[in-house]
Amino acid sequence: MYRVYRFNTAGVNPLKTDNRKTGFERKLTALFRSAVCIMALGLALPSSAFALSNQEILQAADKARGNVDGVSWTVEIVSTGKRKRTQTMEVKARAFDIRAVTLKPSKNRGDKVIMLNGNMWFHKPGLSKPVPISRRQRLQGPASYGDIASTNYATDYDATLLSEEEINGELCYVFDLHSANKRNTYARIKYWVSKERLVGLRAQYFTLSDELFKSANMEYEHVIETNTQPQPFISRISMQDELLSKDTTTLSLSDPKVKPLPDSTFNLNLLRQ
Repeated sequence: MYRVYRFNTAGVNPLKTDNRKTGFERKLTALFRSAVCIMALGLALPSSAFALSNQEILQAADKARGNVDGVSWTVEIVSTGKRKRTQTMEVKARAFDIRAVTLKPSKNRGDKVIMLNGNMWFHKPGLSKPVPISRRQRLQGPASYGDIASTNYATDYDATLLSEEEINGELCYVFDLHSANKRNTYARIKYWVSKERLVGLRAQYFTLSDELFKSANMEYEHVIETNTQPQPFISRISMQDELLSKDTTTLSLSDPKVKPLPDSTFNLNLLRQ
């Protein structure tokens, strides 16, 4: 025989918590409350709390432009204008130090450029010693000798984040970079860096009088391994003269290899060898 129990629900608040919860129910409630607190905290924090600093963004972009501990590549430089000119160089870089040797054309074969601590020298067969040159000195077309080097914008320039813009459908940080010293290749650069990939996609270069004189677009079809992590690496730089001739120069980089480079590679006294 079954007993029938009748409950009087009058005056009972249906929202009042029942104190007779099981252990599992109490744990579930505590977990829910913790999740709510974490969500509320995340909403309360400004987005800048999770953002990369200007320097961190530029450091990542510098790595994709060759600023790593030991990398070599071949670059073909093609200029268009009144006459087409082509030059091929082998470049070796360790951080911001570089050594470049001309392979073609044959009349320039063996010409060398070395940059150490931001200072650059040129040497060709027959010279008794390397000659100091400026990184701003023209290589060919709108390209300067400093353009074949890895970038060090994170250190060499004071950066201001201006805005965000799209480049070919890719959202970018837009930086205004002002040179922190007179040795840098450019006095001022407007620089677009992909938010997703953290690589520089476009640059505009300005004179000391703040006049736009050159622009560049960059592509990254290579991938290299650094510290066991794959990362994009520069494959093409297309530069255009914006001031006078409107000539273009394309730097096509191929066969990048990450490997340790000995100190002798960057020894100025050995440049003649």
